[in-house]
Amino acid sequence: MSNASSANTTQLLPHGGRLRAAAAQYRIPLADWLDLSTGINPNGWPIPLLPSSLWARLPEDDDELEPAARAYYGTDSLLPVAGSQAAIQALPLLRARSRIGVLAPSYAEHAHAWRRAGHEVIPISAEEVATQTINSLDVLLLVQPNNPTGARFAREQLLTCHRHLAAGGGWLIVDEAFIDATPEQSLTPLCAQAGLVVLRSLGKFFGLAGARVGFVSAEAALLDKLKTQLGPWTVPAPSRWIATRALNDRSWHEQTRRQLVLSQQRLTALLQRHALTPAGGCALFQWLPTARAAELHDAFAQRGILTRLFEQPASLRFGLPGTEADWVRLDQALADISPRHLTGTGT
Repeated sequence: MSNASSANTTQLLPHGGRLRAAAAQYRIPLADWLDLSTGINPNGWPIPLLPSSLWARLPEDDDELEPAARAYYGTDSLLPVAGSQAAIQALPLLRARSRIGVLAPSYAEHAHAWRRAGHEVIPISAEEVATQTINSLDVLLLVQPNNPTGARFAREQLLTCHRHLAAGGGWLIVDEAFIDATPEQSLTPLCAQAGLVVLRSLGKFFGLAGARVGFVSAEAALLDKLKTQLGPWTVPAPSRWIATRALNDRSWHEQTRRQLVLSQQRLTALLQRHALTPAGGCALFQWLPTARAAELHDAFAQRGILTRLFEQPASLRFGLPGTEADWVRLDQALADISPRHLTGTGT
C-alpha cells in the first residue's frame, strides 16, 4: 500500500501481512513473528466448526447472509462480494472515462484500479475535500476512517459532497473497511440514493480477512450492474455461512467495540511512552509519520515484529497486539529500539 499518486498500473501493489517474505529476509522462523502490519483485529470473531456439507455445495443467494447483512448495516440496498477488493476492481469498469479524485495518501488499490481502467486519477489531500475541489470531478473516493492516517470526515461534509456529485451524475465512494468500531458514523443506511456507494468488509473488525467477504451498498440499478460484472458465486458457501453468524452475533459486536477502544488507548499510550507519538489512527491501528520509518521498520523486523512501512510519506502503521505476551514483547522492543533510533533528530 503506497501513496495513491505513485501506484504502478502494471504491477501488484505491496500490502501488509507478508510474513513469509519477512521470515525469509530476516531468517526468523514464521512462527516466531508478531504481525502488526495488517490492521486486522487479532482477536477476531471465533469461528465454530463448519458443516462438511458446505464444501460440496455452490453458494446460494437466497440463504441467510443478506438478511443478516441488512440488519447489521442498516440498509436493504447491498450486494455481497468477495471482499471489498472485488468491488474496488470492478467499479471502475462501470463508468465511461471520468475524472476521479482519490484521497492521498490512502489505500492505494483504489487509485490503481481506476488508472488501470483508463480513468484520470487526481490525488487530493484531506484538506482539499471540499465543494470547490469536487466541482471538477466525476467521482470522489474516500476511505473513512482513512488508511493509514486515520483521518475522518464529518457526516455533513460527506453528504454535501454527495449532493454536488450526484447532481451531475457523479459518485461519492466511501470505503468504510475500518468503521465497524464506530458504526454510527457509517453512511450505509443512506445508500439507496443515486450516486452514493459504500464499501464494507468483514476483514478488519471481524478479523475474517481470509474468508473474503465484503458488501457494496448503493442504489439498486448500480448494484445490478455490479452483480452482472462480477458474475455468479462471488462468495463461497463456507464464507457465507461464517459471515452470517458473525453478522448476527450482536453481543460479540458490543464486547469487541468496548475492547477495541481500550486497546486503541493502550497502543497510543505505549507508543507515546517511548517517544513515538502517533499522528493519527483508529480502533485497529496507529499511524506514525517519521523520517526514520525505514530504520524503525528494520529494527522491529530484526526482533521478529512486522510493522507496515510506507514510503510516501515516510511512516509506520502499528496494528494491535493480540495477547498480553504480545503487548509485553512490543513494549520491550520499543524500549530497545527507540533510544538508539531517536537520538539526534526527532521523528
